[in-house]
Amino acid sequence: MATDNSSLRVERRVPRQADRDPAGFLRKRRIVETTLAIAFPVLLLLLWQVAGSREWIDRRFYPPPSDIIGEIQRTFQDNPKGNWWVHIWVSVKRMLWGYGWGVLAGLALGVGMGMSRKLRATLEPTLNALYTVPKLALIGIFLIVLGFDDKPLIAVIAVTVFFFVWMQSMHAVMTVPEQLRETAKSFESGRIQLFRHVIFPASLPEIFLGLRVSAGVAVLTLIGAEFVYAPGLEGIGYRINNARTVFDPLQAYVGLFVAAILGAIFVSIIKLIGKLVAPWASDDRTVL
Repeated sequence: MATDNSSLRVERRVPRQADRDPAGFLRKRRIVETTLAIAFPVLLLLLWQVAGSREWIDRRFYPPPSDIIGEIQRTFQDNPKGNWWVHIWVSVKRMLWGYGWGVLAGLALGVGMGMSRKLRATLEPTLNALYTVPKLALIGIFLIVLGFDDKPLIAVIAVTVFFFVWMQSMHAVMTVPEQLRETAKSFESGRIQLFRHVIFPASLPEIFLGLRVSAGVAVLTLIGAEFVYAPGLEGIGYRINNARTVFDPLQAYVGLFVAAILGAIFVSIIKLIGKLVAPWASDDRTVL
């Protein structure tokens, strides 16, 4: 009996570069990604510079990057307009205290509610309602309760960070794959062992995602809160707002630059800590 091989098709998989040379492929991809990450903001700055130089935009209100860089050099070298380093240090302390307390409370309640259905049913409706309250509106209440020092600012930052960390932590614990839980239970693992060896490690990547997001939110809240209230007339937000009131756009842009650098550094630190604590959580899962 003859066999008709015309309908048979042999598929041959050609190894990709990633298969032939994984290290080289990753190295090239990092170079490309780094180049793109640098080229995009540089292109935006060049367009901004051209627009300002050719007076497509009002240079008084939107000074080009060359003017801002010159103002930054004068501000931090000659220091003609006040000691910016003092304001930066004051703001960093407020942010770190608020972020720290917010993270501790958010993690404790988020993990607890993720583990307990009854606790979730009891607290989640109330917390969801409180989440919608504008946090900057709480400064007045905190001033009355905590006094006229840094505590109201720290409290506002802590409350804001708390909600982001709480929601992300609770969701991370709740969405641990059921297969992992069942596997641990098949080995007769207790509740503490289940949490320690399965739930907590599996939820860490998403928890650190929440910590990174809340790090940026902490900087945003800090600047906004210092617009409203700045004890001692100190802080990055106060300097930006003061520059606005005295019509000094260059100093306002200096403050925005400082806030952006502070946020980028803080988020990068949290991301690095996340990679060290949870190295199994790879953020390099892109297909293209």
